[in-house]
Amino acid sequence: MKAYVFPGQGAQYPGMGKDLYEKSPLAKELFDKANDILGFSITDIMFEGTEEDLKQTKVTQPAIFLHSVLLAKTLNGFAPEMVAGHSLGEFSALVACGALSFEDGLRLVSKRAQAMQKACEKEPSTMAAIVGCEDEVVEEVCASINEVVVPANYNCPGQLVISGSIAGIDKACAELTARGAKRALKLVVGGAFHSPLMEPAREELAAAIESTPFAIPVCPIYQNVNAAPTTDPAVIKQNLIAQLTAPVKWTQTAKNMIADGATLFTEIGPGKVLQGLIKKVDRNAEVAGVQSFE
Repeated sequence: MKAYVFPGQGAQYPGMGKDLYEKSPLAKELFDKANDILGFSITDIMFEGTEEDLKQTKVTQPAIFLHSVLLAKTLNGFAPEMVAGHSLGEFSALVACGALSFEDGLRLVSKRAQAMQKACEKEPSTMAAIVGCEDEVVEEVCASINEVVVPANYNCPGQLVISGSIAGIDKACAELTARGAKRALKLVVGGAFHSPLMEPAREELAAAIESTPFAIPVCPIYQNVNAAPTTDPAVIKQNLIAQLTAPVKWTQTAKNMIADGATLFTEIGPGKVLQGLIKKVDRNAEVAGVQSFE
């Protein structure tokens, strides 16, 4: 079965999507529409901006969403049998499988980015990648610390990202290094995504998701919060609302998609991160990527 997966924040690069704009009339039309919806020229920043420009959350999220969704919309023979997206990528996946319209998806992504930015500014917070530690050890250490710090992304076996207050992350990194982690590396991110510190953003986004129409997708989407497939719009909505303060269960998602018959995973959008993670979940998995107009 053909599975398509969509990347999250961190995969952006200057010049992304420019070939789509120049070669596909449909992509050009939707890019122009995106500039109108967002109220600023995201195409200028994507095509001509610096890495620094692209790092702002309010730019990064719509940029990656647009790149992924427009690649899917212009891809010959795009017929997904299952989809999933990592964090922000879940919104790209929902548009690609028909659960959300392009316009509504972009509005939600923009709202999500702004709400997350606001939550980040409220309290200084960060994330860290923990490599070479059992998930259970990381969970145990996070639970034992008297600060906000939680597992945020279960990326692949032996790689987990934690999220929380600066003090919480510092304490957890020190403790995990002492417990044998190969690496405990602070990430350059705006804040503690997928942690309780995102609660103000979750509430703000919940209202927007509730009032947005969702349709039955053409295939199951495996969602971040429970790694389970669904085609029920009401369930999709609830899982999407929970996503901002819940961990991304990517390891489990990849395992479940393989168990349910995924034979080829194609990553659509910038970067190759998800292909690498899926290979670490199952080295026999077949992966491919689409990053430019084909």
